[in-house]
Amino acid sequence: MLVNQWIDVHAHFFPPETDAVRETRRISMAEAGWIIPEPPRWDPQTVLAYMDRTGIAMQMLSNIPKALDALRNSNEYAASLVKKFPSRFGMLTALPTDSADEALAEIERADSQFHTDGFAVTCHYNGVYLSDARLDPVWKELDRRSAVVFAHPNAYAPAAMGRPSALIEVAFETARTVVDMLYAGTFRKFPNIKFVLAHCGGALPALSGRLMILGHESWIPNLNRVTPSEFREHLRRLYLDTAATCPTTLGPALAMTSPDHLVYGSDCGVPCTTDATMQMNIEALLGHAGLTPQQIEDIGHNALHLFPAAAERIKKIK
Repeated sequence: MLVNQWIDVHAHFFPPETDAVRETRRISMAEAGWIIPEPPRWDPQTVLAYMDRTGIAMQMLSNIPKALDALRNSNEYAASLVKKFPSRFGMLTALPTDSADEALAEIERADSQFHTDGFAVTCHYNGVYLSDARLDPVWKELDRRSAVVFAHPNAYAPAAMGRPSALIEVAFETARTVVDMLYAGTFRKFPNIKFVLAHCGGALPALSGRLMILGHESWIPNLNRVTPSEFREHLRRLYLDTAATCPTTLGPALAMTSPDHLVYGSDCGVPCTTDATMQMNIEALLGHAGLTPQQIEDIGHNALHLFPAAAERIKKIK
């Protein structure tokens, strides 16, 4: 089943790696509960072939290694892919959010070297949550730029009850992080950042109603006195991608925000995703009874408004 030249905001990649590095990754994943027959591998031609047979016009690539040198090298490789395939790939520059200084340096490098489309962060990166006040200088700079920031949980955290964190725990990490950002006043202080949450916001949409009912009771610490109306408005302003969630999560997502804040995402390029699971997710989106056919089609293209430079690259090729 082909879609009509959709933009995929949630697509991962790995830079070229030696067999030894790949095997180290496989062992680490096995220790975290993954059962995979061989180390993960990524190459652009295989992904482009998938995009062609599915109807995906462009993928916004993200990869957020936990070591600074690897992160910087990964960003450089992504930039080379965009240069080689400007109408097929976009770049979300990874930021090392365990250090405000290093993150700011990578933002500056994105300007001078990469001409990035947006930025990618991990909810909990080397022990630091996105709600940490030490990151305020980073958010201030991204707010000044009215940047798009793609927030993804840590899918390679230790196993929970013997199962990889990519199955369930990622959804709760996203919810925990965003709720703490709400209470920290992050969205109040930096309203110009356009945050895109992976996996339709994880567990956040389903829990948002509970947050609206209980989140402002007197027994809840709320040092920044974030109001109920602020909670509601900040949640509605979030963008949610559709990766690996469409059969059941779109309903809560539409209760929390609006269709124009949904963007297509596939979660392509990582071991937890296959052609079959991506197709299942597309079919669930196309058949969702809570959306009109036009709204579904718009979800496939809403990212063009978020990434105007990428939209121009696509237009030039046409």
